[in-house]
Amino acid sequence: MTSTSQAETAAPPHPLLPGDDGTGGVLSGPWRALTLGIVSVVLLLAFEATAVNTAMPTAAQQLDGIGLYAFAFSGYFTTTLLAMVVSGQWCDRRGPVAPLFSGIAVFAAGLVTAGTAVNMWMFVAGRAVQGLGGGLVIVALYVVVGRAFPERLRPSVFAAFSAAWVLPSILGPVISGAVTQHLGWRWVFLAVPVLVLLPLAVMGPALRRSERSQPPVRAGRYDWRRTRDAAMVAVGAALLQYAGQRLDAWAPLPAVAGLVLMGPAVLRLLPRGTLRAARGLPTVMLLRGVAAGAFFASELFIPLMMQTQRGLSVTMAGLTLAPGGLSWAFGSWLQGRPGADRHRAALIRAGFVATAVAVGGAALVLFPAVPVWVTAVFWAVGGAGMGLAIASISVLMMKLSEPEETGGNSAALQLSDALGNVLLTGLAGVLFAALGGGAVGTAADGGALPAGAFAAVFLTMPAVALVGAVLSGRATAKAAA
Repeated sequence: MTSTSQAETAAPPHPLLPGDDGTGGVLSGPWRALTLGIVSVVLLLAFEATAVNTAMPTAAQQLDGIGLYAFAFSGYFTTTLLAMVVSGQWCDRRGPVAPLFSGIAVFAAGLVTAGTAVNMWMFVAGRAVQGLGGGLVIVALYVVVGRAFPERLRPSVFAAFSAAWVLPSILGPVISGAVTQHLGWRWVFLAVPVLVLLPLAVMGPALRRSERSQPPVRAGRYDWRRTRDAAMVAVGAALLQYAGQRLDAWAPLPAVAGLVLMGPAVLRLLPRGTLRAARGLPTVMLLRGVAAGAFFASELFIPLMMQTQRGLSVTMAGLTLAPGGLSWAFGSWLQGRPGADRHRAALIRAGFVATAVAVGGAALVLFPAVPVWVTAVFWAVGGAGMGLAIASISVLMMKLSEPEETGGNSAALQLSDALGNVLLTGLAGVLFAALGGGAVGTAADGGALPAGAFAAVFLTMPAVALVGAVLSGRATAKAAA
């Protein structure tokens, strides 16, 4: 892991690919195939993420596994935590090609396992395999950006990553709902592996050409202690999730065990000073978890709020979030404009403030007189803020990392993202259940949940986002004396 002082050292100039004159964009000749290939992978991951959420209730019911419903999500998340650290070390020692393609193959195998499951335990196992593949892939993609693209193009590549989520966020629930209704939920899982073949064919040759033009990766011994720490974090996160779901007299036991496992391991896996927001790379890592957790912990409750409080259908409630996908791409595009590098801290701060405003404003629909479209408008503001913040944080991470440590720092960034999600989502779940949200009646029964349960979530998460805004000024390294 890169220390703060090391990260402040400027990276060496990036070698030019054949045919690159140093002025072309990400879709110019030498970059086109590679850009299209990796964006296609992100597009498929995004579609799978949005589509599975729609198909999951039907799958659980048909497999008689409602009792294991939450594990279908936590199984994916838990194995992703482990795979991220493994992928970071693998990339730093062998380059990103092997972990990327291995991750895609493992992800496809998990989809097939879930799509052919005969019981819920087999389905959960398939989701866990998907998580292993997804964790390998996402870190490897970040390393590809760091190794294959010069610094001037990286903001545009991260903007393209965000843009790849636009169509899935809009069409994913609609397509998945139609497929589930007319063909069956299994095809939501079984169709994706076939679609993986196209980006592999486009990206493979371009990625190998790019790797041949890069300096050789400095190989070293595999650090099994980091893998052990990642396993401790994954198990600890799962125990915290389980405790948050129980909320009974026994819940503190798994919660304490989870914290005991996670605490020391997180300190070893993240850069020194992350939890105290030390200036530079440590704060960048911390901000990623704060941003992801505050936004997605809130987003989780919006469809439920729209269904139970305002009577919207499942599809319409899901589409409330669609403007956020569009504006996220816009915010990410905006941070990639020329001259944005001079204002990274300000862009991150603006993103956090926009997120806080959006989360608080979305809850206004708890008042019956407020029209439901207000939530969609505010969520568009939040999406733009996240596009500004997340992409800028990724750019800063690359800038503050030594070339040979990009893989480990990319893994740490994704780990922070995942930890922020599980911890703040768990906190939101506890607040929601404690104020009556645990007594869930179905929307079909016309049961409305207590407005105070939603208000607790939508008042807490803006406060978390504002903490990120305050810390954003520490994301950039101090100027050299």
